Amino acid sequence: MTKSLPQAGRVIPAPENVLPSEAMLSRRNALKTLVGGSVGLAAGSALAATDPGLGIAPWAKVLGKPVAADAYGMPSQFEKNIVRRESPGLTRTSQSSVAFTPLQNLFGIITPNGLHFERHHGGRAEVDPYQHRLMVHGLVREAKVFTMEDLLRLPSVSRIHFIECGANTGMNWANVAVPTVQYSHGMLSCSEWTGVLLSTVLDAVGIDRKQAKFILAEGADAAGLTRTVPIEMALDDVMLAYGQNGEMLRAEQGYPLRLLVPGVQGVSSVKWLQRIEVGDKPWHTREETLHYSDLMPDGLSRQFTGIQECKSVITSPSGGQKLLDKGYYQISGFAWSGRGAIKRVDVSTDGGRNWRTAELQTPVLTKALTRFRADFIWDGSPTLLQSRAMDDTGYVQPKIRQLREVRGTRSIYHNNAIQTWLLDANGEVHNVEV
Repeated sequence: MTKSLPQAGRVIPAPENVLPSEAMLSRRNALKTLVGGSVGLAAGSALAATDPGLGIAPWAKVLGKPVAADAYGMPSQFEKNIVRRESPGLTRTSQSSVAFTPLQNLFGIITPNGLHFERHHGGRAEVDPYQHRLMVHGLVREAKVFTMEDLLRLPSVSRIHFIECGANTGMNWANVAVPTVQYSHGMLSCSEWTGVLLSTVLDAVGIDRKQAKFILAEGADAAGLTRTVPIEMALDDVMLAYGQNGEMLRAEQGYPLRLLVPGVQGVSSVKWLQRIEVGDKPWHTREETLHYSDLMPDGLSRQFTGIQECKSVITSPSGGQKLLDKGYYQISGFAWSGRGAIKRVDVSTDGGRNWRTAELQTPVLTKALTRFRADFIWDGSPTLLQSRAMDDTGYVQPKIRQLREVRGTRSIYHNNAIQTWLLDANGEVHNVEV
């Protein structure tokens, strides 16, 4: 059975205890001590690079490596530890598992292709693009089969959107279970996607607009994953994506073709897309009944709740990190909403008693990650760090207690509660709940 549910975030009143803008820290004053204390070191370092008497760095004494003309560019060797990581014991097999994005190490809003999180149900498929086909059929005037060459000839679009697994932050539902933001929120990434609007292809086959209510998307991997998508979404901003951040999709992201359903849980963005069927009712497939549904407190199951509600998380400072000294730092993180664009992010350094508005980095895009920042002077005392986002529909990110009042504790999916990090007196940061 299905059950409708009030949107948990709607019960939260608009922020009231937000400090006025004049209470914001003065970045200029905050940085005086920090910059002043490092001037001598900076000047000395610059001099050392030109004065042999003070020493020359080893890499300045020899020629560097030649141009890598026939190789794919790789990160510096000093960045080799910035990788996706699998959570030990999360799944029974690595073919049906997750590799989490290192959110704490990212800048801006775009996730590099090699760090975009992975989630597979039957392993990573290696698909030959010259043999791959996309069939579109069902309630259409003329069923068609498209080659990749056919799709590449159609008018294309490029748009920046996030993808978030419905189970992201799921391990925090019952209690604080994971130590770092990579494991608590790392089933989240954001890319510039290029492809063909699904509406373009549906127009080409001539859907029955009176009867068509849903589409079914099917992948070509071993799992044969299928998902139902409402026709309103399909005709809006859903894409048949073949490009990611300026290049073809990676194999782990569905090469050569995936569905992209912006703002909806990642499982709906079916990878290795091979079939689209147009129908008049949901299909109630395995991944819509056995999985990706929400078990409610009264025992009923809530289905087809794909929208990823407004959410945010501080990525620096965050769990597992350590501040080496007191003084100025910059709080930074991500905010996003599956319903639209981020309107505001507030941050708290006292566990939610007081809030102040953070700075949003442009561009602020719909259904995309938004980077926020706030100045912070740490005095060495224990501090509870939180962020709270609001989107342009007026939805405000809820506290975990408020979310549990509606959803209970038996859920796996759609946890968009406020995240709390404890910065202790030793400078270490921990995942806690308040």
